Amino acid sequence: MSSMRNAVQRRNHKERAQPANREKWGILEKHKDYTLRAKDYNEKKKRLKILREKAAERNPDEFSYRMLSSTTDKHGRKIQDRGNVSLSQDAVKLLKTQDAGYLRTVIQQTRKTREKLEQEYQLMNGGNIKVLGGGDGVRRGNHVVFAEDPEEQQSLGTVHGQWRAISSGKDDMEQNVPENLKRDGRDSSDTVSPDPRQLLLKEAQAPQALKQERAVRKNRKRDHETRQSRLSALKNREKELIATEAQLEHQRARMNGSIGGINKAGVKWRVRERKR
Repeated sequence: MSSMRNAVQRRNHKERAQPANREKWGILEKHKDYTLRAKDYNEKKKRLKILREKAAERNPDEFSYRMLSSTTDKHGRKIQDRGNVSLSQDAVKLLKTQDAGYLRTVIQQTRKTREKLEQEYQLMNGGNIKVLGGGDGVRRGNHVVFAEDPEEQQSLGTVHGQWRAISSGKDDMEQNVPENLKRDGRDSSDTVSPDPRQLLLKEAQAPQALKQERAVRKNRKRDHETRQSRLSALKNREKELIATEAQLEHQRARMNGSIGGINKAGVKWRVRERKR
């Protein structure tokens, strides 16, 4: 009979959920949750009661030799020894010297990396390009200036090297036209009619060229921002390392007794120099 009772489908009893107006309090507390919370509360209550009894029955004249070796902080909390062996003064000075040497090495590496990145950044922004064996080390480009008349051509000065001035007259234009572009029996200023197929080909390639140019410009901008952020990070790292080195040198000077400071008791002291 019991097997038949177990074979029948039974209703799944679900736990009650938290009401909608109390969702801010979290999941609805069940009896098992209340039991754990009440047990924890009663244990803390008993512990506090025992502490109050000990404090009330404390003997102010009580003494133990362990009190001589134990220490407390300003809040009355006991400070225990963790078993660490304190180093000697000479060992600490040696470790400080090694730390200073390591910091100097890291600062030098960071400075070299930062200077190299700054040079690359300046080159990308159109700065001067240094060339080995090139005189003052600056590569200069040719700037072509078209003058309207001979007087304007003569009045042009030299800025960053000799400028090449070309007059816009008809005679000068005829002299600059190559021989293979001149036609027999025609004036050199006559233009050659373009080929329609070449025009169609150029029109078809224009969108692709524009797309490539945009991609190149986008990659160049991304590279520029990456270099700029890396350069700023290197500068900040160099500043932090220099500040750390200065702080370490100050600690070493205080250990050697060459400068003043504040001792553990909060008293300021300074080194007295011999009168000369």
